[in-house]
Amino acid sequence: MMEIRLIKGDITKIEVDAIVNAANTSLLGGGGVDGAIHRVGGPQILEECRKIRARQGGCKVGEAVITTAGNLNAKFVIHTVGPRWNEGNSNEAEKLKNCYINSLKLASENGIKSIAFPNISTGIYGYPLEEAADIAIKTVTEADFPEIKSITFVCFGDDNYRLYDKKIKQL
Repeated sequence: MMEIRLIKGDITKIEVDAIVNAANTSLLGGGGVDGAIHRVGGPQILEECRKIRARQGGCKVGEAVITTAGNLNAKFVIHTVGPRWNEGNSNEAEKLKNCYINSLKLASENGIKSIAFPNISTGIYGYPLEEAADIAIKTVTEADFPEIKSITFVCFGDDNYRLYDKKIKQL
């Protein structure tokens, strides 16, 4: 049985097998959670991202790639690219769902038992918090990856934390 956990805090400090990075398509770091993961994780993560870029040209929206975690407490970082909110007119819900599914799939393929997700696409990409939370929680609870024992949602802000807390209690 998979455990769903909720933490308010900094994803770079979480001790799990893998943390998920809300990356951009370039994989070269950016703002928000992406910048924090690259800063704390150190140059090794960026170096591996550059190799992935050289091999496949970055990461498409909804897709995911995996690197080691450098100086982080985790063993791996799974980088996924969330959709920018476009009033729901660009298949954003499906793309966001794919972020979670493809991250879990990579985790499963790499023997990862515990994984932590940030609130993908809800920062500068502007995804409405409630809709993003519904997609995240529904997708991970319906996903069938029995080898993954725990999923932690890490909320940086109070609004997302309260929203996830309410929705997870309804499960």
